[in-house]
Amino acid sequence: MKNRIDIILEKTVIFLLFVMLVSIVWQVFSRYILKSPSTITDELSSFSLIWLGLLGAAYTTGQKLHLAIDLIPTAIVQQKRSLYDGIVYGAICLFAFAIMIIGGIRLCILSFQFEQNSAALSIPLGIIYLVIPISGILICYYCIYIYFQKDNTNTTSL
Repeated sequence: MKNRIDIILEKTVIFLLFVMLVSIVWQVFSRYILKSPSTITDELSSFSLIWLGLLGAAYTTGQKLHLAIDLIPTAIVQQKRSLYDGIVYGAICLFAFAIMIIGGIRLCILSFQFEQNSAALSIPLGIIYLVIPISGILICYYCIYIYFQKDNTNTTSL
């Protein structure tokens, strides 16, 4: 199941990068060549960047490539690797659950209740904000999956 999620996320992130690239190129072309800037490309590229960043964060978590700052010396970490990984992945999962899933769902509900729409595209902002709980769910899944792998010794430096 993890491999399927990885492939779907990878293709989604590539697609979002392509959409953002085309949007920005069209914006530059229409502004400087046609002298009539497009009204929707700014929002489209902004929303693509939001989705790209959050889904990319989930993908990198699943690939064990997320950014970390090593404050504890490596020798101490190697002695109690399982405990250290549990603390790290537990903290990431707790943040993703409390802030991204619960907070993201509340933000989506409020956006739908107040019928907030984007200015140029008229897309309900609740749809744009849906990426927050989706990414939170994926990050929690990946943290749990990685921690409970049978071979937990090949984790990269967190």
